[in-house]
Amino acid sequence: MTDLPLLADEAAAELRTLGDMIRWTVSRMNEADIYFGHGTDNPWDEARLLVTHALNLAWDLAPEWHTARLTRLEREAVLELVKIRIEQRIPAPYLTGVAWFCGLPFVVDERVLIPRSPIGQMIEQRFAPWWQGSLAQGQPDPRRILDLCTGSGCIGIACADAFPQAQVELLDISFAALEVADENIQRHQLQDRVVALQSDLFSAASGRYDLIVSNPPYVDADDMNSLPDEYHHEPELALAAGDDGLDLVRIMLAQAADYLTDDGLLVVEVGNSWPALAAAYPQLPFIWPEFERGGHGVFVLQARDLRLLNN
Repeated sequence: MTDLPLLADEAAAELRTLGDMIRWTVSRMNEADIYFGHGTDNPWDEARLLVTHALNLAWDLAPEWHTARLTRLEREAVLELVKIRIEQRIPAPYLTGVAWFCGLPFVVDERVLIPRSPIGQMIEQRFAPWWQGSLAQGQPDPRRILDLCTGSGCIGIACADAFPQAQVELLDISFAALEVADENIQRHQLQDRVVALQSDLFSAASGRYDLIVSNPPYVDADDMNSLPDEYHHEPELALAAGDDGLDLVRIMLAQAADYLTDDGLLVVEVGNSWPALAAAYPQLPFIWPEFERGGHGVFVLQARDLRLLNN
């Protein structure tokens, strides 16, 4: 494992500017062959994130800031953060305490997954073209939304931001995760429309929802055994889902129709487990959206299709 001792006087003198530190961090991360995928997908963006955080600066600084000179203490603060990232393989958002999703900041720590679901792209598009409103009720936007297995609350809170009139429930089995979700509800001042409840899947759900959205545990046994080290800082409860990754999704498919309105939608991320799901339910007309900014394995189902499954 790469060792990053404190900068010697000679090296410290050479790394004088913010730009020098970003370049040096990129080189060290490339040298250590660390994994990217928790908020960034390349060493440049991750280096910029870590360096600016260590210096209490905005991550999207204009290029002219790169020539700014750093003090010795500032250089050592950057080095210490980069050292932790590389040697302990802790994902960057856990080091900064913040992750961005749908253009919104969320508090994160090792009690919850780091937000990264491609469902975020669907939220930004207000679930078009699949959500077309409730024709029977003359209702253009969803009024009730359920975020199942909510973790940090990022999906449900982003939905509340996209649909300002909607009431949103965040359900999770983990009390620790719900503490983080509550903090994010307060951060975004949504206490009047968003509530977080402890629930074993649908056990605390009530009534019917226009949208049920979920990023549940879906990693199968083989993938769990081959995950990069960074994933092992995330709660296993939020990742592992049996031999084929479908332990929870099967329950969702069996029960979701009871909680959806007639025109409701079920949107669920299953990641690499999507071939197993499609093979297990050949009778269901899964829709698999394509994502401009990457991601895969999210399905959309209409409530009426789920009711056919259960008849």
